[in-house]
Amino acid sequence: MPEPRPVPVSAPPGAAVRRRRVLLAGGAIVAVLAVAAGVLAVGGWTRSRPRQAAASASDGLRHTSVEVSPGGCGRGWTRPEPGKQVFDVRNTSGGAAEVFLTDAKTGAVYAEVEGLGPGAVRRMPVTLGSGSYAFKCVPDDADAVTGPTVRITGGTSTGPAAVPVTQQDLIPAALAYQKWIQARMADLVKRTDVLRAAVDRGDLAAARAAWLPAHLVYERMGAAYGTFGDADAAINGTTAGLSGGVRDAGFTGFHRIEYGLWHGESAHGLRGPADRLDKAVRALRDSWPQQRMNPADLGLRAHEILENTVQFELTGRTDYGSGTNLATARANLDGTEALLGYLRPLLKTRDTGLPELDSWLDRTRRTLDACEHGGRWTPLSALDRTQREKVNADLGGVVERLADVAVLTDIRRTA
Repeated sequence: MPEPRPVPVSAPPGAAVRRRRVLLAGGAIVAVLAVAAGVLAVGGWTRSRPRQAAASASDGLRHTSVEVSPGGCGRGWTRPEPGKQVFDVRNTSGGAAEVFLTDAKTGAVYAEVEGLGPGAVRRMPVTLGSGSYAFKCVPDDADAVTGPTVRITGGTSTGPAAVPVTQQDLIPAALAYQKWIQARMADLVKRTDVLRAAVDRGDLAAARAAWLPAHLVYERMGAAYGTFGDADAAINGTTAGLSGGVRDAGFTGFHRIEYGLWHGESAHGLRGPADRLDKAVRALRDSWPQQRMNPADLGLRAHEILENTVQFELTGRTDYGSGTNLATARANLDGTEALLGYLRPLLKTRDTGLPELDSWLDRTRRTLDACEHGGRWTPLSALDRTQREKVNADLGGVVERLADVAVLTDIRRTA
């Protein structure tokens, strides 16, 4: 799997694209309007995307203009009422700021506007129930300011919001995940040794049999690729960006050997690439104890692993002859679930969509497992239309729900 890239991924063919409303438990706030209004609905709050939207009452909702400034955070909200409404958040200060609608007692966040520039207006659509609320304004270069507490009575009862995640919250998960990766290294070295030994003795049939088990061990380590640095390109690089394509000297690692094994290259020609892969894997194992993952990356990586699977594996862009993209997708799913296991204590109190995500993970696991028969994986090209649409839709559905994890575990400055 290539190093995660910040490239938007369009929905795969057959995937259902949802524009959903998210109801918090207890009914305190409903995230509405989603993408069209520049607000991303997630399991714990609504997050406004960095797009300006002018105040308008043409949507039939009650609009309230709210000021964002160090001396007037939340100013303008003078007639609090329950129900569906829109805050037109206006930055009257001279610098950019983030704005949160919070539970006045706990600081838990119901809705968010990011990167609101000076003079800009952004819509924050919500449905409010009984409770105490306050706007928090966080200027880029100044301390956070909390506006006055606003109390609402009537409507639905207050439900849970998502408490912002801190760097300290994520450190235990990052350390535990690093240890999990370390435990995988021994298996990676062992299986790569088997592959290299088969190539060395000229047994290409054995090398083809050994290639996939070794490659899948690496593919399960998806959240650590950013920390692997240059080692990732040496171990699992593709021909992307290489002017010489498969003949380029910079094409190394598992996919270089895959190409040779499934395109009639001799054992003699593959010994050099196999040796270099073995050395790169051992070097990674030896250097890993000194590496430190950035805790802030964990939630984003949980989303990116399968986002990249959709982008690279389901399109066949990383198939160099073995036809095992679906096996790689299954390993990527394993890697995602392993990382989610370490994030789960934080998500249980923040992501109301976690049971739904788990259901989609189970569904996708069953779909991919149905593509394996006696140790052989169905190539993408051999899937019929119904199978292809199901694979695409299930993985696309998981990726969409993992976006909530990335948002909810994003570290926010609230002070």
